[in-house]
Amino acid sequence: MKLEKQLEALSAEELEKMIEEAQRTLDAKKKEERQQVIREIKKLAASAGLEVIIRVKGKAEAEERGGRRRGKLPPKYRHPTDPSLVWTGRGQMPRWMRELVAQGHKKEDFLITE
Repeated sequence: MKLEKQLEALSAEELEKMIEEAQRTLDAKKKEERQQVIREIKKLAASAGLEVIIRVKGKAEAEERGGRRRGKLPPKYRHPTDPSLVWTGRGQMPRWMRELVAQGHKKEDFLITE
């Protein structure tokens, strides 16, 4: 109860600053706990004559993809009459483009040149 009254006395800006500082402290504590667990695991493995490689969840997948995360790509092609139909140029060609190419158009005709 005493803590609640102290928090109520703070301004919104002071509370936000306190939350940010608390989050930083919490993140640091969690990181230290993880490092301690890793040290213990490696020590136990070494005592049994084993070597352990620790892969941090999330980072392993990024490393396997070349160390970068792919974001959403901008469209490369646009339908000539319906600007809401676009394609990045990756993956399967959309139906609207397949149909236009089948009619004799070239894929390059739909490049976005803006």
